[in-house]
Amino acid sequence: MKSTSDIIIGFENFLIAESDELNTIRSYLYDIHQLEKFVVAQKISLISVTHSDLRNFIRSLFDIGLSPVSINRKISGIKAFYRYLIHERTIQVNPAADLELLKVGRKLPQTLSIEEISKIIDAANEKNALGLRDRACLEFLYASGLRVSELLNLKLIDLDVDSGLMRIIGKGNKQRLVPFGKQAANAVEEYLRAGRSLLTKQRSVPYLIVNARGKRMSRMGFLKIVRKYRIKAGITKRVTPHMFRHSFATHLLEGGADLRVVQELLGHADISTTQIYTHIDREYLKEVHRLYHPRS
Repeated sequence: MKSTSDIIIGFENFLIAESDELNTIRSYLYDIHQLEKFVVAQKISLISVTHSDLRNFIRSLFDIGLSPVSINRKISGIKAFYRYLIHERTIQVNPAADLELLKVGRKLPQTLSIEEISKIIDAANEKNALGLRDRACLEFLYASGLRVSELLNLKLIDLDVDSGLMRIIGKGNKQRLVPFGKQAANAVEEYLRAGRSLLTKQRSVPYLIVNARGKRMSRMGFLKIVRKYRIKAGITKRVTPHMFRHSFATHLLEGGADLRVVQELLGHADISTTQIYTHIDREYLKEVHRLYHPRS
């Protein structure tokens, strides 16, 4: 019979073969090692646990104060592990088959006000190559509602500044056309005219956004840009690149945009994902009512 370490190594190899999501693989392995410590303390092995043992482990996670979101991730890892053991015929009965994810209230995404967005973008006012790039990055992110990965993977060939349209390859390799406004177009044109070639040193680089070495920018590099101009703009709260996407959707809906149109612009496969922003819109309406209605 295989040792526990051999079984976990086999599970790791299985995950690597099935997925390229390294963070998920690391998380699942961590979760299984945590479960192993728990069951060993109960004098049980990973391959002999029962449904009841797994539920006791989940209760222990509540006891140490883990959030439902974190617990759900561990449940997903456990279910994947025992599906693997069934697939390998290491066990005959899946003790995790009936484990259910916890119900989690959907968290409203954090957004920036129109004024805050403007302050951050206007803070990128340096006319050197990096300043022009940074302004183009921020203008584009807010103008289009792109995911950061979509912006960083955007190639020059997929961008038409004259028509104000770009072709985006999103999740699942699904393509969509996304428009962008005049201010974003102006910022990108200036960056292309007077900034990008200085960064690439005339080398052929397919990506629109490049770092100081002329290569495709990393997510961490983009995060540093947002952090720099958030501080320069005097905004004290935490700001992430994804908040630009949330703000884009919220501001469109507040302005009266159709939910289906916003769904298409964001590249959401399911409109229920986009509907989260209608809750923000309702909160905005309630706040306006509270502030201005004489009987509120």
